[in-house]
Formats: sequence, structure tokens, C-alpha cells
Amino acid sequence: MKLFRFDGGRIGITIADHSYDITDALGIDPSAWPPVQMVQLIANFERQMRNVTEHQKTRTIDIAKVRLEVPIEWPNKLLAYPVNYAKHGLEMNSANRADLNGFFLKANSSLSGPNDAIVLPDLPGREIHHECELGIVIGPGGRNISREDAYRHVFGYACLVDVVIRGKEERVMRKSYDTFCPFGPWIVTADEVADPGNLQLRLWVNGELRQNANTRDLIVDIPGMIALASAVATLHPGDIIATGTPEGVGPIRRGDKLRIAIEQVGEMTLDVR
Repeated sequence: MKLFRFDGGRIGITIADHSYDITDALGIDPSAWPPVQMVQLIANFERQMRNVTEHQKTRTIDIAKVRLEVPIEWPNKLLAYPVNYAKHGLEMNSANRADLNGFFLKANSSLSGPNDAIVLPDLPGREIHHECELGIVIGPGGRNISREDAYRHVFGYACLVDVVIRGKEERVMRKSYDTFCPFGPWIVTADEVADPGNLQLRLWVNGELRQNANTRDLIVDIPGMIALASAVATLHPGDIIATGTPEGVGPIRRGDKLRIAIEQVGEMTLDVR
């Protein structure tokens, strides 16, 4: 199943190649503030989804004819792991590692969707890089989650680009500009991904393949990331974990087209402005 937002905060699902607008069937107000409608749905997913596709207010839609938006706009937390692929550490000549440094936070307001451009700040002389990552969406929350139970707390997965300005400022600041976390184009529920520890990730800039790696090469794997994060902070439904980028990071510039694709998850093509 795919879960997505579209056309001003409406919520849709795709089941077996058929897509439905379930906003009215769920009694959701897309204009309500704060925009936590998707988080609330994830938190109560099984109860909310009972018989929703048969509800009289559910309507069929053509997903190719709607404007897809960022699937989660207002998570409780957006966590990310630095240097979680050994070859990326080598290319950056970095002593940091996810198993040594743990996670950091990006501003939630950096999230953007599959039809939003990456907007670069006016910083002459500074390099701004792309980072191709798998995004994990938390389902059932918890604290001190064990490795053995970790996958039970995963709701789904999405493509994620962690955009960063290279420099000496705090990492959180350099990664938190608006539009610096494209996420989407939808959330693929965990049951649709056979082996999240063996997914191929690719990223192209203007048709040139820049990044091509597999989640089996993560230093801290998905259960390890969930266990480590939850040992510090309670994870809540809809929280997003960025799993770290492989080697091949490089600069993006105004006018570029960036494409990210993750097998079994999806792909996005983004303008850089």
C-alpha cells in the first residue's frame, strides 16, 4: 500500500494499482492547523482504515493527474544519521561515524515534497551537496526499543534527499534550510518492502549517476538506528529517520534536475532553483 498527500493536504492510498481519495471518508479537514492529519492517521492506522475503501465518501483518483505533496508535513521529529556508509566517510575524510556520533536533528520545516523545487540560498562560494537516503517512517512509538522489536515499529519507507551546505557551521543549521529535505513521493507501507536491509539506492544529477549503493552496507542498520534513537528519545508515530548517505555526494546548482530512486519504494525528480 502507498499512502500520500495531494492537492492541498488531501490524503490518498494506492492499493494494487488503484488509487483512492480517502480524505472525506476519514473525516479529515485538510485545512486544519497544525497539519498533523497524516501523523494522526499513522497513529491510528488500523482502526481508521477499516472498510475505508468501501466508504461512500471514498472516490477513485488518477494519481498521475494530482499534485503530490510531502507525505508528512509535521512530524514530531526528523532524525538523521551522519556517515552511515564507510565509503562516504572516506570520500569526506571524516572521522565521524553513525555508530560513534549517533543521530542529529533536522528542522521539520526543511521537509518538502516531490513537486517542490530545492531552493538554494544565496551563498556565493559555498558548495551545496545532495545526499541520497532511505527515509524510515515510525508507526507504533516507543522508548528503549530493542533490535529484535525494531521492525515492528516501522510504518513504512520513502525516498529522502538530505541537502547540506558544506562548511564549519553546526550541521543542524547547514541542513535545515527550507526545502533541504525532499521526502516522498509517498510512503510505502512496511509490508510492501521484502528486505529493507537490501535495497538499492540511486541518485542522478542531470542524467549523470552520482550515487549507487545498497542498504546492506549501512554501518548502523535499520534495527540499530531505531534502537539507538529510542534509547535517547521516545519515538512517536510519523517520526522520520534519515538513514545516512552513501558515497558519491556532490554539488547541485540552480537549473539542475535531481532524480532519486529506491527499489520497492519509489522515485522523485526535483528541480533545483
